[in-house]
Amino acid sequence: MRSHLSAKHAKEVPTEKDAAQPAITNFTSRPCRCDDRRAGGFLELMASVEPDYRVPGRTTMTKRIEKLYKDKAEDLRRSLSTISKVSITTDGWTALTTESYVTITCHYIDSEWEMKSAVLQTRATPERHTAENLAEGLRSATESWGILEKVTACVHDNASNVTLANNEYLDWDSSPCYAHTLQLAINDGFKLKPIHHIVAGASRLVSHFHHSTVATQALCQKQVDQTLPDHRLIQYCRTRWNSIYDMFDRLLEQRWAVAAVLSDRSVTTLSDARTLDLADDSWIVMEEMLPVLRSLKCATTALCGESGVSSSMIYPVTATLLTKHLPAAPEESKKVAEYKQTVSVSLKRRLKPDEVESAKKVPFIASFLDPRHKHLKFANDALRDAVKARVKELLSALAVGADAKPEITEEDSSESESAGGSSAGGSAAAKRPRYDNKSAMLTLFGEEYHAETPVTPEMELSHYCDEKCIAPHLDPLDWWRVNETKYERLAQLARSYLCVPATSVPSERVFSAAGLILNRLRSRLHPDHVDQLIFLNKN
Repeated sequence: MRSHLSAKHAKEVPTEKDAAQPAITNFTSRPCRCDDRRAGGFLELMASVEPDYRVPGRTTMTKRIEKLYKDKAEDLRRSLSTISKVSITTDGWTALTTESYVTITCHYIDSEWEMKSAVLQTRATPERHTAENLAEGLRSATESWGILEKVTACVHDNASNVTLANNEYLDWDSSPCYAHTLQLAINDGFKLKPIHHIVAGASRLVSHFHHSTVATQALCQKQVDQTLPDHRLIQYCRTRWNSIYDMFDRLLEQRWAVAAVLSDRSVTTLSDARTLDLADDSWIVMEEMLPVLRSLKCATTALCGESGVSSSMIYPVTATLLTKHLPAAPEESKKVAEYKQTVSVSLKRRLKPDEVESAKKVPFIASFLDPRHKHLKFANDALRDAVKARVKELLSALAVGADAKPEITEEDSSESESAGGSSAGGSAAAKRPRYDNKSAMLTLFGEEYHAETPVTPEMELSHYCDEKCIAPHLDPLDWWRVNETKYERLAQLARSYLCVPATSVPSERVFSAAGLILNRLRSRLHPDHVDQLIFLNKN
Protein backbone atom coordinates (compact mmCIF):
# COMPACT_ATOMS: atom_id res chain seq x y z
CA MET A 1 0.00 0.00 0.00
CA ARG A 2 2.85 2.38 0.86
CA SER A 3 4.56 1.63 -2.47
CA HIS A 4 1.33 2.32 -4.30
CA LEU A 5 0.88 5.58 -2.41
CA SER A 6 4.44 6.64 -3.19
CA ALA A 7 3.97 5.94 -6.90
CA LYS A 8 0.44 7.22 -7.42
CA HIS A 9 -0.33 9.53 -4.48
CA ALA A 10 2.99 11.06 -3.53
CA LYS A 11 1.41 14.12 -1.94
CA GLU A 12 -0.62 12.00 0.47
CA VAL A 13 2.31 9.86 1.71
CA PRO A 14 3.15 10.69 5.35
CA THR A 15 6.50 12.36 5.90
CA GLU A 16 8.97 11.48 8.59
CA LYS A 17 7.63 14.36 10.67
CA ASP A 18 4.10 12.98 10.41
CA ALA A 19 4.42 9.23 10.77
CA ALA A 20 0.80 8.71 11.85
CA GLN A 21 -1.07 6.33 9.57
CA PRO A 22 -3.83 8.17 7.68
CA ALA A 23 -7.34 6.85 7.92
CA ILE A 24 -8.83 5.16 4.89
CA THR A 25 -11.59 7.78 4.87
CA ASN A 26 -8.98 10.39 4.00
CA PHE A 27 -8.88 8.83 0.53
CA THR A 28 -12.44 7.57 0.07
CA SER A 29 -14.56 10.28 1.72
CA ARG A 30 -12.86 13.50 0.76
CA PRO A 31 -15.41 16.13 -0.28
CA CYS A 32 -15.18 16.99 -3.97
CA ARG A 33 -15.39 20.77 -3.99
CA CYS A 34 -16.45 22.36 -7.24
CA ASP A 35 -13.63 24.87 -7.65
CA ASP A 36 -13.18 27.15 -10.65
CA ARG A 37 -11.19 24.52 -12.52
CA ARG A 38 -13.87 21.81 -12.12
CA ALA A 39 -16.65 24.30 -12.92
CA GLY A 40 -14.83 25.36 -16.06
CA GLY A 41 -14.43 21.76 -17.07
CA PHE A 42 -18.17 21.18 -16.69
CA LEU A 43 -18.91 24.19 -18.90
CA GLU A 44 -16.49 22.87 -21.52
CA LEU A 45 -18.18 19.47 -21.37
CA MET A 46 -21.64 20.98 -21.88
CA ALA A 47 -20.31 23.13 -24.74
CA SER A 48 -19.10 19.97 -26.42
CA VAL A 49 -22.23 17.90 -25.74
CA GLU A 50 -24.77 20.63 -26.61
CA PRO A 51 -23.09 23.73 -28.08
CA ASP A 52 -26.35 25.74 -28.24
CA TYR A 53 -27.16 25.21 -24.57
CA ARG A 54 -26.10 27.91 -22.15
CA VAL A 55 -25.71 26.68 -18.58
CA PRO A 56 -27.68 29.06 -16.32
CA GLY A 57 -25.84 30.66 -13.46
CA ARG A 58 -26.89 30.97 -9.83
CA THR A 59 -28.47 34.38 -10.33
CA THR A 60 -30.49 33.18 -13.31
CA MET A 61 -31.76 30.11 -11.46
CA THR A 62 -32.69 32.23 -8.45
CA LYS A 63 -34.70 34.63 -10.60
CA ARG A 64 -36.46 31.74 -12.35
CA ILE A 65 -37.43 30.14 -9.04
CA GLU A 66 -38.66 33.44 -7.64
CA LYS A 67 -40.80 34.07 -10.74
CA LEU A 68 -42.19 30.54 -10.70
CA TYR A 69 -43.07 30.96 -7.01
CA LYS A 70 -44.72 34.32 -7.67
CA ASP A 71 -46.88 32.91 -10.47
CA LYS A 72 -47.84 29.80 -8.47
CA ALA A 73 -48.64 31.83 -5.36
CA GLU A 74 -50.79 34.20 -7.39
CA ASP A 75 -52.75 31.26 -8.79
CA LEU A 76 -53.35 29.93 -5.28
CA ARG A 77 -54.31 33.35 -3.99
CA ARG A 78 -56.81 33.68 -6.83
CA SER A 79 -58.32 30.29 -5.98
CA LEU A 80 -58.59 31.14 -2.28
CA SER A 81 -60.39 34.39 -3.11
CA THR A 82 -63.33 32.37 -4.46
CA ILE A 83 -63.64 30.20 -1.34
CA SER A 84 -65.90 31.22 1.54
CA LYS A 85 -64.38 29.06 4.29
CA VAL A 86 -61.06 27.28 4.87
CA SER A 87 -59.18 25.49 7.63
CA ILE A 88 -55.46 25.49 8.38
CA THR A 89 -52.92 23.22 10.07
CA THR A 90 -49.61 24.23 11.57
CA ASP A 91 -46.54 22.61 13.06
CA GLY A 92 -42.94 23.55 13.81
CA TRP A 93 -39.67 21.79 13.08
CA THR A 94 -35.93 22.40 13.35
CA ALA A 95 -33.64 22.04 10.34
CA LEU A 96 -30.19 20.45 10.36
CA THR A 97 -28.86 23.99 10.38
CA THR A 98 -30.62 24.44 13.79
CA GLU A 99 -32.95 27.03 12.26
CA SER A 100 -36.54 26.85 13.46
CA TYR A 101 -39.38 26.82 10.92
CA VAL A 102 -43.18 26.86 11.15
CA THR A 103 -45.29 25.38 8.35
CA ILE A 104 -48.90 26.36 7.61
CA THR A 105 -51.19 24.41 5.27
CA CYS A 106 -54.65 25.31 3.99
CA HIS A 107 -57.64 23.04 3.28
CA TYR A 108 -60.96 23.83 1.63
CA ILE A 109 -63.85 22.38 -0.39
CA ASP A 110 -64.25 23.91 -3.86
CA SER A 111 -67.42 24.62 -5.82
CA GLU A 112 -67.47 21.05 -7.14
CA TRP A 113 -67.31 19.59 -3.62
CA GLU A 114 -63.73 18.41 -4.05
CA MET A 115 -61.32 18.54 -1.12
CA LYS A 116 -58.30 20.74 -1.88
CA SER A 117 -55.08 21.25 0.08
CA ALA A 118 -52.11 23.59 -0.29
CA VAL A 119 -48.95 24.50 1.61
CA LEU A 120 -49.15 28.23 2.31
CA GLN A 121 -45.74 28.86 3.76
CA THR A 122 -42.75 27.53 5.68
CA ARG A 123 -41.16 30.50 7.42
CA ALA A 124 -38.13 30.74 9.65
CA THR A 125 -39.06 31.76 13.21
CA PRO A 126 -35.93 32.88 15.06
CA GLU A 127 -37.97 34.50 17.84
CA ARG A 128 -39.13 32.59 20.92
CA HIS A 129 -42.13 30.35 20.34
CA THR A 130 -44.40 32.05 22.83
CA ALA A 131 -48.18 31.95 22.41
CA GLU A 132 -48.19 35.64 21.43
CA ASN A 133 -45.51 35.18 18.76
CA LEU A 134 -47.14 32.06 17.32
CA ALA A 135 -50.54 33.79 17.21
CA GLU A 136 -49.05 36.79 15.43
CA GLY A 137 -47.36 34.51 12.91
CA LEU A 138 -50.61 32.69 12.15
CA ARG A 139 -52.55 35.95 11.92
CA SER A 140 -49.97 37.53 9.63
CA ALA A 141 -49.83 34.48 7.35
CA THR A 142 -53.60 34.14 6.93
CA GLU A 143 -53.96 37.88 6.39
CA SER A 144 -51.29 37.89 3.67
CA TRP A 145 -53.15 35.11 1.84
CA GLY A 146 -56.51 36.88 2.24
CA ILE A 147 -58.13 34.20 4.39
CA LEU A 148 -57.98 35.71 7.88
CA GLU A 149 -61.77 36.06 8.10
CA LYS A 150 -62.37 32.71 6.36
CA VAL A 151 -60.63 30.32 8.76
CA THR A 152 -63.00 27.96 10.55
CA ALA A 153 -60.39 26.19 12.66
CA CYS A 154 -56.67 25.60 13.08
CA VAL A 155 -55.43 22.04 13.69
CA HIS A 156 -52.27 21.78 15.79
CA ASP A 157 -50.46 19.50 18.20
CA ASN A 158 -51.07 19.51 21.95
CA ALA A 159 -48.15 21.80 22.88
CA SER A 160 -49.26 24.38 25.42
CA ASN A 161 -47.93 27.40 23.49
CA VAL A 162 -49.75 26.75 20.22
CA THR A 163 -52.89 25.66 22.08
CA LEU A 164 -52.91 28.94 24.04
CA ALA A 165 -52.25 30.91 20.85
CA ASN A 166 -55.32 29.49 19.12
CA ASN A 167 -57.62 29.56 22.14
CA GLU A 168 -56.82 33.01 23.53
CA TYR A 169 -55.34 35.18 20.79
CA LEU A 170 -57.15 34.15 17.60
CA ASP A 171 -60.83 34.24 16.58
CA TRP A 172 -61.11 30.81 14.98
CA ASP A 173 -61.70 27.44 16.64
CA SER A 174 -58.81 25.46 18.06
CA SER A 175 -58.73 21.77 17.06
CA PRO A 176 -56.02 19.56 18.61
CA CYS A 177 -54.44 16.94 16.36
CA TYR A 178 -56.32 13.68 16.92
CA ALA A 179 -53.36 11.48 16.04
CA HIS A 180 -51.18 13.28 18.58
CA THR A 181 -53.90 13.08 21.22
CA LEU A 182 -54.39 9.37 20.59
CA GLN A 183 -50.64 8.72 20.82
CA LEU A 184 -50.47 10.55 24.16
CA ALA A 185 -53.18 8.22 25.48
CA ILE A 186 -51.38 5.17 24.06
CA ASN A 187 -48.12 6.27 25.65
CA ASP A 188 -49.88 6.68 29.00
CA GLY A 189 -50.60 2.95 28.80
CA PHE A 190 -46.99 2.14 27.96
CA LYS A 191 -45.86 3.99 31.08
CA LEU A 192 -47.32 1.20 33.23
CA LYS A 193 -44.38 -0.57 34.83
CA PRO A 194 -45.18 -4.15 33.65
CA ILE A 195 -45.81 -2.99 30.07
CA HIS A 196 -42.78 -0.70 30.07
CA HIS A 197 -40.63 -3.65 31.21
CA ILE A 198 -41.84 -5.76 28.27
CA VAL A 199 -41.27 -2.95 25.76
CA ALA A 200 -37.74 -2.39 27.08
CA GLY A 201 -36.94 -6.11 26.87
CA ALA A 202 -38.24 -6.38 23.32
CA SER A 203 -36.31 -3.28 22.28
CA ARG A 204 -33.11 -4.68 23.82
CA LEU A 205 -33.57 -7.94 21.90
CA VAL A 206 -34.10 -6.14 18.58
CA SER A 207 -31.12 -3.89 19.22
CA HIS A 208 -28.89 -6.95 19.67
CA PHE A 209 -29.74 -8.20 16.18
CA HIS A 210 -29.33 -4.75 14.69
CA HIS A 211 -25.80 -4.40 16.10
CA SER A 212 -24.52 -7.94 15.58
CA THR A 213 -23.81 -9.05 12.02
CA VAL A 214 -23.23 -12.60 13.26
CA ALA A 215 -26.64 -12.73 14.92
CA THR A 216 -28.29 -11.17 11.86
CA GLN A 217 -26.75 -13.72 9.49
CA ALA A 218 -27.75 -16.55 11.83
CA LEU A 219 -31.32 -15.20 11.93
CA CYS A 220 -31.45 -15.21 8.13
CA GLN A 221 -30.38 -18.85 8.10
CA LYS A 222 -32.96 -19.81 10.74
CA GLN A 223 -35.65 -18.09 8.68
CA VAL A 224 -34.72 -20.28 5.73
CA ASP A 225 -34.66 -23.42 7.88
CA GLN A 226 -38.09 -22.67 9.37
CA THR A 227 -39.58 -21.29 6.09
CA LEU A 228 -40.30 -17.95 7.71
CA PRO A 229 -40.48 -14.66 5.79
CA ASP A 230 -37.12 -12.98 5.19
CA HIS A 231 -37.98 -9.99 7.36
CA ARG A 232 -35.73 -7.76 9.41
CA LEU A 233 -36.68 -7.09 13.03
CA ILE A 234 -38.19 -3.65 13.62
CA GLN A 235 -36.99 -1.32 16.37
CA TYR A 236 -39.47 1.07 17.88
CA CYS A 237 -38.84 4.81 17.78
CA ARG A 238 -40.21 7.24 20.35
CA THR A 239 -41.11 9.81 17.69
CA ARG A 240 -42.70 7.35 15.26
CA TRP A 241 -46.33 6.53 15.94
CA ASN A 242 -47.36 2.89 16.31
CA SER A 243 -43.77 1.64 16.10
CA ILE A 244 -44.23 -0.50 19.23
CA TYR A 245 -47.02 -2.36 17.43
CA ASP A 246 -44.68 -2.93 14.47
CA MET A 247 -41.93 -4.19 16.79
CA PHE A 248 -44.26 -6.62 18.62
CA ASP A 249 -45.79 -7.84 15.37
CA ARG A 250 -42.44 -8.60 13.77
CA LEU A 251 -41.02 -10.26 16.90
CA LEU A 252 -44.04 -12.56 17.17
CA GLU A 253 -43.67 -13.45 13.51
CA GLN A 254 -39.99 -14.34 13.99
CA ARG A 255 -40.26 -15.69 17.55
CA TRP A 256 -38.97 -19.20 16.92
CA ALA A 257 -36.22 -18.10 14.57
CA VAL A 258 -35.05 -15.63 17.24
CA ALA A 259 -35.24 -18.36 19.90
CA ALA A 260 -33.15 -20.66 17.70
CA VAL A 261 -30.43 -18.02 17.35
CA LEU A 262 -30.38 -17.33 21.08
CA SER A 263 -30.05 -21.06 21.85
CA ASP A 264 -27.18 -21.52 19.38
CA ARG A 265 -24.00 -21.28 21.49
CA SER A 266 -21.83 -20.76 18.40
CA VAL A 267 -23.68 -17.50 17.84
CA THR A 268 -24.97 -16.32 21.23
CA THR A 269 -23.16 -16.77 24.51
CA LEU A 270 -25.06 -18.16 27.48
CA SER A 271 -24.82 -14.89 29.39
CA ASP A 272 -26.17 -12.90 26.42
CA ALA A 273 -28.98 -15.41 25.91
CA ARG A 274 -30.05 -15.11 29.55
CA THR A 275 -30.06 -11.30 29.25
CA LEU A 276 -31.86 -11.10 25.92
CA ASP A 277 -34.39 -13.94 26.04
CA LEU A 278 -37.93 -12.87 26.89
CA ALA A 279 -39.99 -14.80 29.41
CA ASP A 280 -43.01 -16.77 28.19
CA ASP A 281 -45.27 -14.35 30.04
CA SER A 282 -43.84 -11.44 28.01
CA TRP A 283 -44.54 -13.24 24.75
CA ILE A 284 -48.11 -13.93 25.90
CA VAL A 285 -48.69 -10.28 26.80
CA MET A 286 -47.27 -9.14 23.46
CA GLU A 287 -49.59 -11.50 21.63
CA GLU A 288 -52.63 -10.36 23.63
CA MET A 289 -51.78 -6.69 23.09
CA LEU A 290 -51.40 -7.05 19.34
CA PRO A 291 -55.17 -6.80 18.49
CA VAL A 292 -55.71 -3.64 20.55
CA LEU A 293 -52.52 -2.05 19.23
CA ARG A 294 -53.64 -2.91 15.70
CA SER A 295 -56.98 -1.17 16.23
CA LEU A 296 -55.22 1.90 17.65
CA LYS A 297 -52.90 1.95 14.64
CA CYS A 298 -55.87 1.72 12.26
CA ALA A 299 -57.54 4.63 14.07
CA THR A 300 -54.39 6.72 13.65
CA THR A 301 -53.76 5.96 9.99
CA ALA A 302 -57.42 6.21 8.95
CA LEU A 303 -57.67 9.82 10.09
CA CYS A 304 -54.36 11.07 8.69
CA GLY A 305 -55.51 11.48 5.09
CA GLU A 306 -55.77 14.82 3.29
CA SER A 307 -57.99 13.97 0.33
CA GLY A 308 -61.17 13.08 2.23
CA VAL A 309 -63.33 14.18 5.14
CA SER A 310 -61.69 13.19 8.43
CA SER A 311 -62.65 15.49 11.34
CA SER A 312 -66.18 14.06 11.38
CA MET A 313 -64.65 10.65 12.13
CA ILE A 314 -62.92 11.66 15.38
CA TYR A 315 -65.72 10.94 17.85
CA PRO A 316 -67.24 7.95 16.00
CA VAL A 317 -63.78 6.33 15.95
CA THR A 318 -63.18 7.21 19.60
CA ALA A 319 -66.53 5.73 20.61
CA THR A 320 -65.73 2.54 18.70
CA LEU A 321 -62.38 2.24 20.45
CA LEU A 322 -63.91 2.82 23.88
CA THR A 323 -66.82 0.41 23.44
CA LYS A 324 -65.39 -2.32 21.23
CA HIS A 325 -61.59 -2.50 21.38
CA LEU A 326 -60.54 -1.17 24.78
CA PRO A 327 -62.89 -2.98 27.21
CA ALA A 328 -61.14 -5.82 29.04
CA ALA A 329 -61.78 -9.35 27.80
CA PRO A 330 -62.39 -12.15 30.33
CA GLU A 331 -59.59 -14.41 29.06
CA GLU A 332 -56.80 -11.83 28.77
CA SER A 333 -54.06 -11.16 31.32
CA LYS A 334 -54.28 -8.56 34.05
CA LYS A 335 -51.45 -6.54 32.46
CA VAL A 336 -53.30 -6.14 29.18
CA ALA A 337 -56.56 -5.27 30.95
CA GLU A 338 -54.76 -2.60 32.95
CA TYR A 339 -53.21 -1.20 29.77
CA LYS A 340 -56.62 -0.94 28.10
CA GLN A 341 -58.12 0.73 31.15
CA THR A 342 -55.32 3.31 31.30
CA VAL A 343 -55.67 4.20 27.60
CA SER A 344 -59.46 4.47 27.95
CA VAL A 345 -59.25 6.82 30.92
CA SER A 346 -56.66 8.95 29.14
CA LEU A 347 -58.77 9.21 25.98
CA LYS A 348 -61.86 10.25 27.93
CA ARG A 349 -59.88 12.83 29.86
CA ARG A 350 -58.35 14.36 26.75
CA LEU A 351 -61.34 14.25 24.34
CA LYS A 352 -64.28 14.51 26.77
CA PRO A 353 -66.62 12.48 24.48
CA ASP A 354 -69.52 12.46 26.99
CA GLU A 355 -69.51 16.09 28.14
CA VAL A 356 -72.10 18.55 26.83
CA GLU A 357 -69.47 21.28 26.44
CA SER A 358 -67.91 19.22 23.64
CA ALA A 359 -70.96 19.97 21.47
CA LYS A 360 -69.36 23.25 20.37
CA LYS A 361 -66.18 21.55 19.19
CA VAL A 362 -65.45 21.27 15.49
CA PRO A 363 -65.40 17.42 15.37
CA PHE A 364 -68.92 17.08 16.80
CA ILE A 365 -70.37 19.69 14.44
CA ALA A 366 -68.55 18.04 11.53
CA SER A 367 -70.01 14.66 12.53
CA PHE A 368 -73.53 16.10 12.43
CA LEU A 369 -72.89 17.61 9.00
CA ASP A 370 -71.52 14.31 7.70
CA PRO A 371 -74.46 12.28 6.30
CA ARG A 372 -72.70 9.10 7.48
CA HIS A 373 -72.78 10.10 11.17
CA LYS A 374 -75.50 12.77 11.48
CA HIS A 375 -77.58 10.52 13.75
CA LEU A 376 -74.81 10.90 16.41
CA LYS A 377 -75.47 7.40 17.75
CA PHE A 378 -72.09 7.49 19.46
CA ALA A 379 -73.22 10.39 21.72
CA ASN A 380 -75.59 10.48 24.68
CA ASP A 381 -78.99 12.21 24.43
CA ALA A 382 -77.92 15.41 26.16
CA LEU A 383 -74.88 15.80 23.93
CA ARG A 384 -76.90 15.01 20.81
CA ASP A 385 -79.44 17.72 21.65
CA ALA A 386 -76.64 20.19 22.41
CA VAL A 387 -75.02 19.58 19.02
CA LYS A 388 -78.33 20.14 17.21
CA ALA A 389 -78.89 23.33 19.19
CA ARG A 390 -75.44 24.58 18.25
CA VAL A 391 -76.02 23.82 14.55
CA LYS A 392 -79.36 25.63 14.77
CA GLU A 393 -77.56 28.72 16.10
CA LEU A 394 -75.07 28.57 13.24
CA LEU A 395 -77.86 28.18 10.69
CA SER A 396 -79.73 31.19 12.03
CA ALA A 397 -76.62 33.32 11.56
CA LEU A 398 -76.30 32.43 7.89
CA ALA A 399 -77.85 34.32 5.00
CA VAL A 400 -78.66 32.42 1.83
CA GLY A 401 -78.57 34.40 -1.38
CA ALA A 402 -81.76 32.75 -2.56
CA ASP A 403 -83.67 34.35 0.33
CA ALA A 404 -83.03 37.85 -1.00
CA LYS A 405 -84.41 37.59 -4.56
CA PRO A 406 -85.85 40.89 -5.86
CA GLU A 407 -89.63 41.02 -6.10
CA ILE A 408 -91.37 41.98 -9.35
CA THR A 409 -93.58 45.03 -8.79
CA GLU A 410 -96.58 46.18 -10.77
CA GLU A 411 -94.50 49.01 -12.25
CA ASP A 412 -91.93 46.50 -13.51
CA SER A 413 -94.75 44.46 -15.02
CA SER A 414 -96.31 47.45 -16.77
CA GLU A 415 -92.94 48.55 -18.12
CA SER A 416 -92.42 45.08 -19.50
CA GLU A 417 -95.81 45.16 -21.20
CA SER A 418 -95.03 48.61 -22.63
CA ALA A 419 -91.77 47.34 -24.03
CA GLY A 420 -93.53 44.40 -25.58
CA GLY A 421 -96.14 46.69 -27.19
CA SER A 422 -93.64 48.41 -29.45
CA SER A 423 -93.75 45.56 -31.94
CA ALA A 424 -95.63 45.55 -35.21
CA GLY A 425 -99.27 46.36 -34.68
CA GLY A 426 -98.92 49.88 -33.30
CA SER A 427 -100.50 51.50 -30.28
CA ALA A 428 -103.86 49.83 -30.77
CA ALA A 429 -102.29 46.45 -30.08
CA ALA A 430 -100.64 47.84 -26.97
CA LYS A 431 -103.97 49.17 -25.63
CA ARG A 432 -105.81 45.92 -26.26
CA PRO A 433 -105.19 43.44 -23.37
CA ARG A 434 -103.60 40.14 -24.38
CA TYR A 435 -104.72 37.04 -22.53
CA ASP A 436 -102.35 34.20 -23.41
CA ASN A 437 -102.37 30.98 -21.40
CA LYS A 438 -99.75 32.20 -18.90
CA SER A 439 -101.44 35.51 -18.09
CA ALA A 440 -104.82 33.82 -17.94
CA MET A 441 -103.65 31.34 -15.35
CA LEU A 442 -102.01 34.10 -13.29
CA THR A 443 -105.19 36.12 -13.41
CA LEU A 444 -107.27 33.13 -12.41
CA PHE A 445 -105.15 31.72 -9.57
CA GLY A 446 -102.97 34.66 -8.54
CA GLU A 447 -99.26 34.87 -7.82
CA GLU A 448 -99.60 33.44 -4.34
CA TYR A 449 -101.08 30.16 -5.63
CA HIS A 450 -97.76 28.72 -6.79
CA ALA A 451 -95.47 30.63 -4.42
CA GLU A 452 -93.32 28.29 -2.32
CA THR A 453 -93.41 28.50 1.46
CA PRO A 454 -90.12 29.99 2.69
CA VAL A 455 -87.87 27.33 4.21
CA THR A 456 -86.80 28.36 7.70
CA PRO A 457 -83.58 27.13 9.33
CA GLU A 458 -85.67 24.95 11.62
CA MET A 459 -87.45 23.32 8.68
CA GLU A 460 -84.20 22.72 6.82
CA LEU A 461 -82.65 21.17 9.91
CA SER A 462 -85.68 18.97 10.51
CA HIS A 463 -85.74 17.70 6.92
CA TYR A 464 -82.01 16.96 7.06
CA CYS A 465 -82.42 14.95 10.26
CA ASP A 466 -85.24 12.95 8.73
CA GLU A 467 -83.01 11.82 5.85
CA LYS A 468 -81.49 8.35 6.16
CA CYS A 469 -77.78 8.12 6.85
CA ILE A 470 -75.58 6.91 4.03
CA ALA A 471 -73.24 3.92 4.34
CA PRO A 472 -69.94 4.56 6.18
CA HIS A 473 -67.83 3.70 3.11
CA LEU A 474 -69.50 6.34 0.92
CA ASP A 475 -68.05 9.81 0.35
CA PRO A 476 -70.05 12.52 2.17
CA LEU A 477 -68.89 15.12 -0.35
CA ASP A 478 -70.63 13.18 -3.13
CA TRP A 479 -73.84 13.33 -1.10
CA TRP A 480 -73.52 17.08 -0.59
CA ARG A 481 -72.79 17.61 -4.29
CA VAL A 482 -76.23 16.16 -5.05
CA ASN A 483 -78.13 17.73 -2.12
CA GLU A 484 -76.54 21.19 -1.98
CA THR A 485 -79.56 22.99 -3.44
CA LYS A 486 -81.91 21.09 -1.14
CA TYR A 487 -80.11 22.24 2.03
CA GLU A 488 -78.55 25.58 1.13
CA ARG A 489 -77.73 26.76 4.65
CA LEU A 490 -76.49 23.38 5.85
CA ALA A 491 -74.36 23.12 2.71
CA GLN A 492 -72.58 26.32 3.72
CA LEU A 493 -71.86 24.88 7.14
CA ALA A 494 -70.75 21.60 5.62
CA ARG A 495 -68.17 23.43 3.50
CA SER A 496 -66.96 25.24 6.61
CA TYR A 497 -66.56 22.24 8.92
CA LEU A 498 -65.96 19.21 6.73
CA CYS A 499 -62.78 20.80 5.33
CA VAL A 500 -61.11 20.67 8.77
CA PRO A 501 -58.54 17.83 8.93
CA ALA A 502 -58.54 15.51 11.92
CA THR A 503 -54.76 15.79 12.33
CA SER A 504 -51.88 18.20 11.74
CA VAL A 505 -50.14 15.56 9.63
CA PRO A 506 -50.38 17.74 6.46
CA SER A 507 -47.94 20.18 8.09
CA GLU A 508 -45.74 17.39 9.42
CA ARG A 509 -45.44 15.79 5.98
CA VAL A 510 -43.75 18.94 4.75
CA PHE A 511 -40.76 18.07 6.96
CA SER A 512 -39.65 15.25 4.66
CA ALA A 513 -39.52 17.55 1.64
CA ALA A 514 -37.85 20.22 3.72
CA GLY A 515 -35.14 17.77 4.77
CA LEU A 516 -34.27 17.14 1.12
CA ILE A 517 -34.19 20.83 0.31
CA LEU A 518 -32.47 22.22 3.41
CA ASN A 519 -29.56 19.89 4.13
CA ARG A 520 -25.92 20.42 5.03
CA LEU A 521 -24.98 20.99 1.38
CA ARG A 522 -27.59 23.76 1.13
CA SER A 523 -27.16 25.20 4.61
CA ARG A 524 -26.56 28.68 3.19
CA LEU A 525 -29.96 28.94 1.53
CA HIS A 526 -31.84 32.08 2.47
CA PRO A 527 -34.99 31.30 4.52
CA ASP A 528 -37.16 32.98 1.85
CA HIS A 529 -35.75 30.63 -0.79
CA VAL A 530 -36.38 27.66 1.51
CA ASP A 531 -40.03 28.75 1.74
CA GLN A 532 -40.28 29.15 -2.04
CA LEU A 533 -38.70 25.78 -2.83
CA ILE A 534 -40.93 23.92 -0.36
CA PHE A 535 -44.00 25.75 -1.70
CA LEU A 536 -43.16 24.73 -5.28
CA ASN A 537 -42.31 21.17 -4.23
CA LYS A 538 -45.58 20.56 -2.35
CA ASN A 539 -47.98 22.54 -4.58
